[in-house]
Amino acid sequence: MQDLKLTFVQSDIHWHQIEANLAMFEEKIWQIDEPTNIIVLPEMFQTGFTMDTSLAEPMNFTTFKWMKQMAAQQKAVVTGSYIVKDGGKVFNRLVWMQPDGEYYTYDKRHLFRMADEHNHFNDGQSKLIVEWKGWKICPLVCYDLRFPVWSRNVNLEYDLLLYVANWPAARISAWDALLRARAIENVAYSVGLNRVGEDGKSITYNGHTGVYSFKGEELLFSESEAILNVTLNKKELVGFREKFPAHLDADDFDIR
Repeated sequence: MQDLKLTFVQSDIHWHQIEANLAMFEEKIWQIDEPTNIIVLPEMFQTGFTMDTSLAEPMNFTTFKWMKQMAAQQKAVVTGSYIVKDGGKVFNRLVWMQPDGEYYTYDKRHLFRMADEHNHFNDGQSKLIVEWKGWKICPLVCYDLRFPVWSRNVNLEYDLLLYVANWPAARISAWDALLRARAIENVAYSVGLNRVGEDGKSITYNGHTGVYSFKGEELLFSESEAILNVTLNKKELVGFREKFPAHLDADDFDIR
């Protein structure tokens, strides 16, 4: 049972400046001075959280190729979301890029209507569960955190729930509480990377990147701009699930 090491790049983001952000994150990624399995970047990491869909890129374009290069060079998964135009639709799309060039995508399901996101983007229709280093991982995006049914760990289909976000400081207490709750109710590790700084709409972000164990224990927490590392223990997770199989009493449901 292999441990899993994650590296979070908790950073400010240059507003609407794709080239500047790719250069900045590349520099930060090169500062990672020890081997890691997954490098996590924020939601809309190369623009900031914006409704300007003119910034959308097709797949296999600049940002996609940059992620592919970073993953290959670091010999680790690189993941985060950005604005993608695909099949005539626009998505807030998380790309999971593996070092061998194989990749998976997840389109944000719950669009943040308070910022009018639902009128600019198309919503995703399916969850993504990826396997990496002997772990099953479910990556989601920001506002998805508020919807426990979508995040539900049906029949222990994942070991790790991973959120990337631009979650404002004004509502950060909800972020903290829900990240911990998702870990407890799903008997899985729950991790969330948030950005810091101020965006082009003068909205402030204060990080609170957090990692919580399957028992709701805080394993990592940070409010500062930083590169953060955490190692997750698979043996402890499996052992707890064997002693406390709450998933066997979970309610059945269908998502419509």
